[in-house]
Amino acid sequence: MYDYLIVGSGLFGAVCAYELNKAGKKCLVLEKRPHIGGNVYTENTEGINVHKYGAHIFHTSDKEIWNYINNFAEFNNYVNSPVARYKNECYNLPFNMNTFTKLWNDVFTPDEAKKRIEEERADSLVENPENLEQQAIKLVGKTIYEKLIKGYTEKQWGRPCAELPPFIIKRLPVRFTFDNNYFNDRYQGIPIGGYTAIIEKMLKGVEVRLNCDFFDDRAAFEKCAEKIIFTGAIDRFYDYRFGALQYRSVRFETEVLDTDNYQGNAVVNYTGSDVPYTRIIEHKHFEFGTQPKTVVSREYSAEWKMGDEPYYPVNDEKNNALYEKYKKLSENDANVIFGGRLGQYKYYDMHVVIKNALQTVAEELNTVR
Repeated sequence: MYDYLIVGSGLFGAVCAYELNKAGKKCLVLEKRPHIGGNVYTENTEGINVHKYGAHIFHTSDKEIWNYINNFAEFNNYVNSPVARYKNECYNLPFNMNTFTKLWNDVFTPDEAKKRIEEERADSLVENPENLEQQAIKLVGKTIYEKLIKGYTEKQWGRPCAELPPFIIKRLPVRFTFDNNYFNDRYQGIPIGGYTAIIEKMLKGVEVRLNCDFFDDRAAFEKCAEKIIFTGAIDRFYDYRFGALQYRSVRFETEVLDTDNYQGNAVVNYTGSDVPYTRIIEHKHFEFGTQPKTVVSREYSAEWKMGDEPYYPVNDEKNNALYEKYKKLSENDANVIFGGRLGQYKYYDMHVVIKNALQTVAEELNTVR
């Protein structure tokens, strides 16, 4: 008999397993994939740590969480500075003075950039935006919207910007400094050696079963532990009682190329609607690699359907209301704890997942954080 059955070996499950094991609790971790780590899993190819399920860049302003994750790996000083390609033009992201001076050849100062954006906003300004298109134009004007937001966003979400809710883009970074650092957080980097090594350290001494789907033998698994920590989809746990929640999925095309440098940057977004993928990741640049070959991944956003891997919750009004029904149902399940992106139907940055997992364990063990 186990104290805890942990379904999923991603960050939430692995942190819980580590902390509970350290406290003397007997844990069993089930992982339906053939490897640990969930979506942060990295696989070594040609000496390069490949982010198999999309780029993961650790960033936080929470010193406690930064110190915690550094117990499991040393981090490099990688700074996320993506590039946007629109047709035959390249621009720096997030939107900053490097972007503005490239977009407009008569803009050189912050005041000039603000004035130009204000002029562009004035033509189509909606004070209370009802959709993403109106919100984007209110923030940055038409040129930036049409070149750097519209095509990318419509590919990512599979629907026109005029049909998407405005909240998706409300926190769009806009800076009037020459600063290409995407994140404002104090701490940022990539673990040297990849994320898989972190999860391996967290799960050391814990029983883990790979290629093992909880739902294949649910009745037996539910009886094998006092409590369940479930990091899968909450709607599936309840057999889609109220209907299925919506997600966006992602398809990756990954290839090894016989060149030492394909695009010169880890992340290049393709913002035009004429290119089918949203971005290309060149993995070696996350760790400043000098290998003779390189590995690139093209990302294609896709509508999720049963059997696909769910990536991004569609947190619109309809889906959030549906999730609240499942959440209310879960509150009566004293022996099940739901955590992570799928268990709580919310897209979380990695530092938030770790913090939530630590808080969960603290509550379980009646300790104070």
